[in-house]
Amino acid sequence: MRQGLLKLAPQVSAIVVLAVVTLALWAAWLGWDQNRDVQPDGTTTGPYEAWQVIGLVLTLLAPVYWAASRRYIAGAVLGSTAGLTGAAYYDWSDDGSGLFVIGVGMVMMGSFVVTAVLSAVIASATRNGRWAAVAPGGRP
Repeated sequence: MRQGLLKLAPQVSAIVVLAVVTLALWAAWLGWDQNRDVQPDGTTTGPYEAWQVIGLVLTLLAPVYWAASRRYIAGAVLGSTAGLTGAAYYDWSDDGSGLFVIGVGMVMMGSFVVTAVLSAVIASATRNGRWAAVAPGGRP
């Protein structure tokens, strides 16, 4: 029983750390921009620009890589998904139409699938936090 808890603690810690880091990155990249831009033809865009979302995704790669390369797959996937879902819910919940729930659901599903695939690729390509060298015979 004690061995199981000792193995579970790093995964839970990774989930919490990734969720907090993800919330902080959302706040840094997207949290400050809440205004929609009105174009000359009257249409509105935003509130986020493409460079903000790309910046968020690129900076999220570092903590996901950290967790996945150490085989904390659950931490990488659940932590980043929980962080993005919580941040999106908090940021968009003032929408009066209630349609923000659809967007939050899409963020949740998309981040879960993408981080699961990315974490699997990283975990299979790394060993002990470093890229595994592949010998000519195909074995690392």
